Amino acid sequence: MGVTKSDLFTAEQNDLANVAKAFAHPARLAIIQYLLKSNACINGHLVSELGLAQATISQHLKALKEVGIIQGTIEGVSISYCINPRRWEEVKNLFSGMFELYHNPNQQDCC
Repeated sequence: MGVTKSDLFTAEQNDLANVAKAFAHPARLAIIQYLLKSNACINGHLVSELGLAQATISQHLKALKEVGIIQGTIEGVSISYCINPRRWEEVKNLFSGMFELYHNPNQQDCC
């Protein structure tokens, strides 16, 4: 979406679109799922777990960190990553709010 067009939408719509974009790659979903399952800070395990190059994983971690889904702490020469719990709740609420807008009491197709 062009920068000039994003002002046509609410902050929530823009935020949801940015988060959805971050979720739109299977490697990023795998990283998120691994972090959720581990429930701990992870640093070097992702390369062996996902089978991707370190540079590729770093790119995906950067995208996830930019939208705040994960957070990192520097430990010596490496960075450990984990789910950002506050942001995770915000993201969950963004998606839930959108999904809850759909109401079809008779469970009928509309078209």
